Amino acid sequence: MAAATLGAVGIAVAAPRTPAPPATPNPGCTLQVPEDPLSARGLATPYRLSATDPRLGACHEAVAVQSAFVEATILDPAGGRLSVYHPLVVDAGAPPAAPPVVPALPRGAVVGLWFGFNGDTLTLRGSPAALRAGSCVNGLNGSLFGQVAFCGAQEFFAAAGSAVRAGKLRIPPLGRAKDGRPCPSVRDFSLVDQDQSDNVTTTYLATRDGRTAQATAANTRALAKPVTLANGSDNRLLDAFVDPALGCTPFTAPDLTDGGRPATSLALNELQAAAGQRAPVALVPEGDPMTLVAGKPSEAKANLYRAGVGQPPLDRRSAGTRSYCRNLRAAGLDRLTADRRLLRAAASPDDGVGLLKFLTDRLQGSLQQLGCTHPAASRHPAAAAEPDPADQAAAADAVRTLGALS
Repeated sequence: MAAATLGAVGIAVAAPRTPAPPATPNPGCTLQVPEDPLSARGLATPYRLSATDPRLGACHEAVAVQSAFVEATILDPAGGRLSVYHPLVVDAGAPPAAPPVVPALPRGAVVGLWFGFNGDTLTLRGSPAALRAGSCVNGLNGSLFGQVAFCGAQEFFAAAGSAVRAGKLRIPPLGRAKDGRPCPSVRDFSLVDQDQSDNVTTTYLATRDGRTAQATAANTRALAKPVTLANGSDNRLLDAFVDPALGCTPFTAPDLTDGGRPATSLALNELQAAAGQRAPVALVPEGDPMTLVAGKPSEAKANLYRAGVGQPPLDRRSAGTRSYCRNLRAAGLDRLTADRRLLRAAASPDDGVGLLKFLTDRLQGSLQQLGCTHPAASRHPAAAAEPDPADQAAAADAVRTLGALS
């Protein structure tokens, strides 16, 4: 979910009383990557949040629209076992509200890190050694993705693929939803939006004085009425809201942060989607706003993003924004219509808004922002460059239908 759409899609997280968010929060923040970030010591070292341009104001992790999140998924290549860990983010110069848990990693562990952000643009900074050790990717040649970044992601997905082929790692099937259809995945056109496969399911605890801690049962008991900070995430939308409403079960792994309790993650979702999603499969399109360079499509940047979420390189025959619009319109409208009774009363990320309305508003916004309804409505030149009056008329009809659906 791109930052420009946060209001439209209704990202809602409670904000602690301090620090008070400024009238216009700085939308660009930086995370300081610790040394050796893929090691147990690096995972347990807090990431420090600061303003990328201090002239635009400070950045505070406990201000919900500036919160950044880090999520690790870990593979034991010998046994094929997966686990999850949630590195902590704190304000630069501030101590954590509770000491981070130091994870016990298996021998030879392959660790991937994914980052999410509730603002506009997240920048990773660190020593050359730290960024090199983490194989960290923030974008292409200074053109940042925006809300997302990753470290060790390509290596993780390559190792996971090898473990699957060797029969060591088994990915659970998506299962069957209450509507009789396969459960959705993060590559299902009934779930994705204009910038799919972004952000994470990590949450943190924030205290009244603005300090943060890992969201563990022990910290929840020890801290005085902490507030939960959450990422505006496609992954969280699926795991915490859509799956429960449809009677589906997310893919989980033991959380090394919190005594092994089951936890979800972006990487788990992408692995399950790769294994089980039926055609049509939603993959990051060339018109995704996070993969544009100077407002224009970039095959190199799109492929870099895809690699970070375990997806194959662009296929020029099927990666166009026009085909993405067609599938988004058809599959999205069809399933929302079929599942309206299951979704209407279910909870959504927006307090006080039912899941059906949340999803219909989100799909409406996605069709419009990708330029599916009319070239002039496009914010992305990739969509405007391939107008098709019939497609635009059909998408416009879908938008009107969605408006009456919820």
